[in-house]
Amino acid sequence: MLGYTAKCAFATTPTPEDPYSYQVGFGNRFASEAIPGILPRAQNTPQKCKYDLYSEQLNGSSFVSSRATLQHAWFYRIRPSVAHHEITKATPNPDLESCFSPMNQNVEYIPAQLAWDPFPMPPDSESVDFVQGLKTVGGQGDPTGKEGLAVHIYAANASMGNKAFCSNDGDMLILPQEGRLDIQTEFGRMRVRPGELAILQAGMRWKVTLPDNAPVRGYIQEIYGSHYELPELGPIGSNGMALPRDFEIPLASFDIDPASPSPWQITYKLAGTLHTCHQNHTPFDVVAWHGNYAPYKYAMEKFINTATVEKDQSDPTVYCVLTAKSKTPGVSISDFLIFTPKWNATSNSFRPPYYHRNMSTEVMGLIYGKYGGSSHVLEPGGLSYEASFMPHGETYQTWKLATTRELKPERVCEGTIAFMFHISVPFLITQYALTRSGNLHPNPPGQWDDVQPHFLDHLDEINADLAAAGLPVMTDLKKKANHIIKTNGIKPPVNDGVNEGSVN
Repeated sequence: MLGYTAKCAFATTPTPEDPYSYQVGFGNRFASEAIPGILPRAQNTPQKCKYDLYSEQLNGSSFVSSRATLQHAWFYRIRPSVAHHEITKATPNPDLESCFSPMNQNVEYIPAQLAWDPFPMPPDSESVDFVQGLKTVGGQGDPTGKEGLAVHIYAANASMGNKAFCSNDGDMLILPQEGRLDIQTEFGRMRVRPGELAILQAGMRWKVTLPDNAPVRGYIQEIYGSHYELPELGPIGSNGMALPRDFEIPLASFDIDPASPSPWQITYKLAGTLHTCHQNHTPFDVVAWHGNYAPYKYAMEKFINTATVEKDQSDPTVYCVLTAKSKTPGVSISDFLIFTPKWNATSNSFRPPYYHRNMSTEVMGLIYGKYGGSSHVLEPGGLSYEASFMPHGETYQTWKLATTRELKPERVCEGTIAFMFHISVPFLITQYALTRSGNLHPNPPGQWDDVQPHFLDHLDEINADLAAAGLPVMTDLKKKANHIIKTNGIKPPVNDGVNEGSVN
């Protein structure tokens, strides 16, 4: 009988945009060898590893974690990580924050709606690498307490060369917005473009090269004391949202130092401060590894949208790609949501985002395209912020158009990827974001002054309904309302044809 058998587990095929292959599967336990036969059989630390490699473990959870939450990896490397020189404090980055407390004068809670135009690129006259280009927009909590998060912007125009970075504070979700990143990690390499996300967990060392030799910019959400997970599917069933097999994990890849090695600088972020050490060998010398604590990437265009098809709106959490748990059972510290092309076919429904007061903080950004799901400006490379429990919603012009237009099935968010950090706690804004960035977008004065109380336009119908129900009618109320409107100088409504920009 004729048949065929696979020679190895599935790996992706390189493309012109991404020259690397990847293993696939969210949360799997992987085994990867750049040279066959390196991984020891039935043990992790043999007396002597093959080719005199060093065995080294990286733990992303405590030793006594449950099996469901245990995360770690074993490396088999040319030199152990401990082979470095003295660790010293690095030059502080004044725009990098980690302590989000009212006691910190560099951050403050702002209840007002905020929006930022695209964050600036480094000037051509300066060489700024990925780590030097980190700027903190805001956050909550503190990495020393192992709970909270920070939202950063990065903007760079130079590769890191013989430098590596490691955040011991938390896991970083990186979202390129302008330009591709080539991320070399101890586990292997990843090429990440706008439209993809990358996760680099706490304790991992990595560096960023700019493959297109052009400036780059993007967003980062860093979470303290937790790891990103796939959200539960609930009644959706077995399939939908972000499929586990669409997450890509690097294959083992290592470098060998030249005969006359150049010095390397490793920068660690610990408790929000930067520390550096030097060593005369590459940190990217892992010949083989196995485990489930590994970096990964995901192409957001692959997300499977789920929403209402008949009436009303789903809550935006149906667009959740990844979530991170807080210490409060059943409550996430942050949900990462995306808004991508989809159909909207609901009938007799208000299609734009509804008016809302949310216990969570909403921080939104735009990777590419146009997003019309808010009353404020949002451009690629910019951000917006809605404070916890503060009211927000669409403009009056959008409301009027959405409540009077003919509803037909339509495509929304075409050519667009927008995202939201849906954060369950109050969010403090940095002085960099409020002042030094220079791109805080002013809210239009009187933005809501044209909102009209149309309820009173239907007074005759209301009185007829009241009378039919045997209730007193609202006599002379319309005259009093018109007098109040004239006294307060409320302008009549103006319909300027603004599109409604539905996301559901």
